[in-house]
Amino acid sequence: MLDNLTNSLDFHAKALVLRADRQRVIAGNIANADTPGFAARDFDFADALRNASGGPGAQGAPLPMAHSAADGGRTGGHIPLAGAAGSEAGLGYTVQTQPSVDGNSVDLDRERAAFADNAVRYEATLRFINGQGKTMLSAIQGQ
Repeated sequence: MLDNLTNSLDFHAKALVLRADRQRVIAGNIANADTPGFAARDFDFADALRNASGGPGAQGAPLPMAHSAADGGRTGGHIPLAGAAGSEAGLGYTVQTQPSVDGNSVDLDRERAAFADNAVRYEATLRFINGQGKTMLSAIQGQ
């Protein structure tokens, strides 16, 4: 019975950690916008969450990331990394939309939009966790 109560919180806790990781990666891209030769990085949040939560497709190797922005730009057009390990297993290089002379692949407009979108989703996940906590507390107290 307790497992049923905590499973949802565990899922949202994993989502919160992944949102924080993605925010860190995007912030790193923005910080290196003027670094010559810097390659922007990102990961597909849905695949990372599926792998972290043990959902369908989580067995074995991580799912491959999209190779182009043919899906409307939702994944940002990532190229999978070969031999990535540890916390960077899902990180991929972002496909350049506007080539630059210095080889930097950071598109500041796209990165800022992704940063704001991820921040809003992080806040929503926090609010959901807080709401679930309050609901469980009121159920325990019998209110």
